[in-house]
Amino acid sequence: MSKLKLATVWLDGCSGCHMSFLDLDERLLAIAELVDVVYSPIVDAKEFPDEVDIALVEGAVASVDDEKKIQKIRAHSKTLVAMGDCAITGNVPSMRNPFGPEAILERAYIQNASAQQQIPSVIVPKLLRVVRPVHEFVKVDVFLPGCPPSADTFYAALTALVTGGPLDISALTRFGA
Repeated sequence: MSKLKLATVWLDGCSGCHMSFLDLDERLLAIAELVDVVYSPIVDAKEFPDEVDIALVEGAVASVDDEKKIQKIRAHSKTLVAMGDCAITGNVPSMRNPFGPEAILERAYIQNASAQQQIPSVIVPKLLRVVRPVHEFVKVDVFLPGCPPSADTFYAALTALVTGGPLDISALTRFGA
């Protein structure tokens, strides 16, 4: 049996979901027997592969780059999982929505800067007017709520997705599961 291809992606978020994923500890070895991690911020791949079985996406869509990335991920993934509250609701990244991107950039790069007060035009991608959750851009197959979802939730969800077993997210996310 060939292994499934797993990708993890980090959009606009804090990386807490990836940290929780890594909290699988020794269970990562059991997952590694079932999947090949083909793309992730924790591996060296630079380009999203053409064919991915399961893509775990952390973070909200906040920039033009995020929007392009999530479109590509969806086009090349059989199952897309929105992992964590930022991907599902916009959560903390969307707190900038009432102010707009111009005010946020002004505050960060002009008002709070003690040197080189200028808004970057090369490194920082163009921000979208409003930060939005992943499902407002592409079809999401599975939602893993939590800030972040627990390692136990990741393990149960991934095991179910990989083996084709039953996946009951409500049971996974109750009180510390």
